[in-house]
Amino acid sequence: MTTALPELLSPAGTWDALKAAVANGADAVYFGVDALNARMRAANFQRQELPELMQWLHRRGVKGFLTLNVLVFPAELDEAADLVLAAAEAGVDALIVQDIGLARLARQLAPNLAIHGSTQMSITSAAGVAQAAELGCQRVVLARELALKDFQRLQSQLQQRAIAMPLEVFVHGALCVAYSGQCLTSEALGQRSANRGECAQACRLPYQLIVDGVERDLQDQRYLLSPQDLSAWELLPQLADLDIASLKIEGRLKDATYVAAVTDAYRQSLDRLSAGD
Repeated sequence: MTTALPELLSPAGTWDALKAAVANGADAVYFGVDALNARMRAANFQRQELPELMQWLHRRGVKGFLTLNVLVFPAELDEAADLVLAAAEAGVDALIVQDIGLARLARQLAPNLAIHGSTQMSITSAAGVAQAAELGCQRVVLARELALKDFQRLQSQLQQRAIAMPLEVFVHGALCVAYSGQCLTSEALGQRSANRGECAQACRLPYQLIVDGVERDLQDQRYLLSPQDLSAWELLPQLADLDIASLKIEGRLKDATYVAAVTDAYRQSLDRLSAGD
């Protein structure tokens, strides 16, 4: 039986989804506003709602993490700075950041506001974690393509380097065919950058397979690039034993019913683990 359970972190693309996550046992939720957000197709929240949103969460003992998880252009730095200051004033518990420059800016503007290194930093090694620590990150969301053996290796390397960094991993939801969402196909084919929150989901489309100029008959197997969704129900004991700090559910584009069902299922699994079942 483990002594400390990981945090359960749920997605919230709307107020309904946020309330569903909290009602079904989330320890924390992550969400975006109407800018610098890797899920711009979600309904998202308005930046002026941040104080109300964080007060609502904190009254219920739940943390809130704001996603500023895209690459930022120089012309957007003033807007980014305003968002960082608004998040700090509203009591946001952490910013989830991809852009190294934005991480440095946030540390300067709001030194008491925690920074979490986004999965889109593509961190797969102790060296990457060390770089995130130098940027001021207080948590790292590991790259999604890592396996249990990689988490074990990473924890061992961090111990050897005497680096104490909480690690967060995705446990449920959609996966990207590209490394940690670093996809250029969407922009190349559809002029919609995945690294700017506008993914066209090119990997979810059916494709033809042409070999030496001849089309192969794929029958129903035409979704050649689409990975299956992640589901780590059975791995929770191993993840807890590996001292993973946070278990993250993907799905800011999902509705409240989905968020409620998945959050509740993982909450029950964690509670059973805590009880030693």
